[in-house]
Amino acid sequence: MNPSIPGAAPALLTTRETACPLDCPDACSLEVTLEEGRVARVDGTHRNSLTAGFICAKVRNIADHLYCPERLLHPAVRTGAKGEGRFAPVTWDEALDRIVARIDETRRRHGGEAILPYCYGGSNGLLTHDAIDTRFFRRIGASRLLRTLCAAATGRAAQGLYGRMAGVALEDYVDAGLIVLWGVNPSASGIHLVPIIREARKRGARLVVVDPRRIPLARGADLHLAVRPGADLPLALAVVRWLFANGAADERFLAAHATGVDEMRRRAEPWTPARAAEATGVAAGEIERFARLYAETRPAVVRCGWGPERNRNGGSAIAAILALPAVAGKFGVRGGGYTMSNSKVWDLGTAVADPEPPTRAINMNLLGEELLRRSDPPIEVLFVYDANPLASTPNQERVRAGLSREDLFTVVFDQVMTDTARFADVLLPATTFLEHQDLARGYGAMVLQEVRPVAARVGEARPNHEVFADLCRRMALSRPGDAETAAALAEAMISASPRAAAIRASLSEAGIAFPPAGPRPIPFVDFPPPTPDGKVHLAPADLDAETPEGLYHFRPDPATAEFPLALISPATERTISSTLGQLHRKLVPVEIHPDDAAPRGIRNGDVVRVFNRVGDVRCPARINEDLRPGVALLPKGLWSHNTMSGTTATALAPDSLTDLGGGACFNDARVQIEQAE
Repeated sequence: MNPSIPGAAPALLTTRETACPLDCPDACSLEVTLEEGRVARVDGTHRNSLTAGFICAKVRNIADHLYCPERLLHPAVRTGAKGEGRFAPVTWDEALDRIVARIDETRRRHGGEAILPYCYGGSNGLLTHDAIDTRFFRRIGASRLLRTLCAAATGRAAQGLYGRMAGVALEDYVDAGLIVLWGVNPSASGIHLVPIIREARKRGARLVVVDPRRIPLARGADLHLAVRPGADLPLALAVVRWLFANGAADERFLAAHATGVDEMRRRAEPWTPARAAEATGVAAGEIERFARLYAETRPAVVRCGWGPERNRNGGSAIAAILALPAVAGKFGVRGGGYTMSNSKVWDLGTAVADPEPPTRAINMNLLGEELLRRSDPPIEVLFVYDANPLASTPNQERVRAGLSREDLFTVVFDQVMTDTARFADVLLPATTFLEHQDLARGYGAMVLQEVRPVAARVGEARPNHEVFADLCRRMALSRPGDAETAAALAEAMISASPRAAAIRASLSEAGIAFPPAGPRPIPFVDFPPPTPDGKVHLAPADLDAETPEGLYHFRPDPATAEFPLALISPATERTISSTLGQLHRKLVPVEIHPDDAAPRGIRNGDVVRVFNRVGDVRCPARINEDLRPGVALLPKGLWSHNTMSGTTATALAPDSLTDLGGGACFNDARVQIEQAE
């Protein structure tokens, strides 16, 4: 009966608790209201104290994703040309048999390295990524994928300087006297930091924002440094130099807790405020003001985002930024230091007993190149899951050309019909996190939570661990003792920890567990850097050897007279990378500063062409005074329907790599914008 009709029986409502594993630092705890088995409402709870009872609009409206028209309901096989998106439903047995047959044939003809898994698990938990999927691809001898779209340069830099050290707990920002937001926008991603910053401001904290645009929190900041994209490195080195030159470096802390101090000092020495001003576009006086404010305020914390890594200098930039709290001696107090990823506080094991095979490694940023160059052996089978490479990978048109190969057998295992899925030979429907069991580890909030299946599976969707376990069995790759169920995978990971009993009990009783030092440990008080000698390495030899010209070397702006505008593609509040992009069905404009729009005769709403030697995007224009001149913005996570050309920001991004880690250089895109004919 319809409950909206007078006299009708009320709908049956139930509530269940779970947690969000999506690619966000906050790791929200959730309460899901179900109406006759379907998700009707999603709210935040206080189980994870950072969630504070509220959640982002993306997850609040996650039911739109579960039940959208684009949801994949059944396995299917391609019936039309690649890219047309025409498929016929088949059974799971038929789909998996077809996959197994093609993999077997490829291994016989070319070996396992002709098979490439393409995945990026930022929005997955510990059971649905790097678990049975990894076991399967290792056992067939597939090529290894270097997951470098995000956090590759930052991970190498942080590891080199501090080891796998956690940073300042986000809740502790309320105790800081100075908060520096560097290349991060909590208003769009990680929203629970926003009220904490506001409370800190009420208590007298100062706020500095380093970003090429005036993000919402920059509008009321004490200082906004609108740095040129790719020039974070000279800005950070100029502050390091100022600290040493003005007696503001904490020599006692450095002597006790750091190595490479003199080399750090030497490499920062050339970066006077005046020279840094030329490279960054930030006035020398503003750089000195920032340095003085940072030196004089304690506690001071830097929230370093992933924006500064997305360019040719990304690894060195992150290293220089993370060096600041060591040089200035900001550690050792609550609210002092830096925060990047806090996921390293856990001592869990792995569900994959197989060692990594010595097969070839392929950088995911070079997918298009690898698919087209027909290396030995050529990539004959592409298995895409937990990823949408056509929307997310640099040099989009090269990726599209590679996916269009008729001789490439492509499997796409996803929740919805993505742009990439339209090129599949076999489609497999995946469950969402509300439909399967998982473990979620926060990388901002220091929590481990159970992700519980709270809603009925839509259609014939299956979780990753079930599908890859089935593939292992069909190919006679299963071995006695393999963990195959979600419960067995979770137990294998937890039991490897010295604190297994405590973690197990906490998850069972409350659905949440905390690391050994608790949810708010203090760096250098509750733990030292987990480097071999327990010290900060300001000029580590391994990083120095990896970078082309040495760590902290600045490579200048790649802009030319032909392509003078720096294109940035930050996250928005609508998508998580490209996840949920099918729900944002409107055209998305490229944003341009008035000083750049006027000489080009561009007005709000004009259809423009954004182009360079790599690609071309046609879309509306929007004039935005919050950008610095010389910078244009087209958000990441867009799908083909968001522009008139069907191309997005990744069509303009080069597939060059960062100085450390082989990361993506999205912010090195240099473009021209003109009115479309």
